[in-house]
Amino acid sequence: MIKKILLVLGILLAIPLVTALFVKQDYEVETQVMIQQPAQVVFDYIRFLGNQDNFSVWAAMDPNMQKSYRGVDGTVGFVSAWQSDNPDVGSGEQEIKAIKEAERIDFELRFYQPFEAVSPAYMTTDAIAPDQTRVSWGFAGHMPYPMNLMLLVMDVEAIIAADLQQGLDNLKLILEAPPAQGDR
Repeated sequence: MIKKILLVLGILLAIPLVTALFVKQDYEVETQVMIQQPAQVVFDYIRFLGNQDNFSVWAAMDPNMQKSYRGVDGTVGFVSAWQSDNPDVGSGEQEIKAIKEAERIDFELRFYQPFEAVSPAYMTTDAIAPDQTRVSWGFAGHMPYPMNLMLLVMDVEAIIAADLQQGLDNLKLILEAPPAQGDR
């Protein structure tokens, strides 16, 4: 009887581990928005990591998070770090890895808590018309074995895409807002 119970338990434990061997570990997400502003205006705003505090969903999750910065914002090598007691925010840092002027910014996100991961991300601007810009925000992630099983039960890509899209929608509101009376 004990052998049968142990055999059944062994099989039950083996099924998810074997299944995880066949589940993808890498994923990519990209969202877009059209902004009624010239591409250079949009690019000049998004190149500064500090401005992400104004439109990123993740930055708004914990208004009390501690932030620190190294380098010159808007330039390659600048690092924006965060530390939060909120487990949904955790701690980590984001570094500007490359800038193609008026077109693309590449970032590297390094998460330390509640889990460790390194994920590339980017933002691009594409002039559709003189006063219309398509902004794309992309993110790539990796879930190592056997954690990749979560990709079967959680739509991680959809969750991240929704957060990126909300951030882009917030960015659109900011950049399309009419100037304040004193700014004219």
